[in-house]
Amino acid sequence: MILNKRRAIILSLIGFILLLPLIGMQFSSEVNWTISDFIIAGILLAIVGLSIELVFKLASTKMQRLLFLAIVLFLGLLIWAEMAVGIFGSPIAGS
Repeated sequence: MILNKRRAIILSLIGFILLLPLIGMQFSSEVNWTISDFIIAGILLAIVGLSIELVFKLASTKMQRLLFLAIVLFLGLLIWAEMAVGIFGSPIAGS
């Protein structure tokens, strides 16, 4: 199956973003990710990335694209922040 150009860019960006904590772990003891952290982050980034692709496919006007992209990015960052520091204290925040 041949991936389209946008999907290849999204997957490359996900890989690059996941490389950042991996590199940080080599230089600092402050960054301490486990394999499950990388898997969960990869899944979250993939969902956000594929949602962005879906917005580009389905939204017909530029205003719709901007609105839906803002919503997708906001929700992705909100979930990431909740999982990282527990801003709402939900069960996905961990202990």
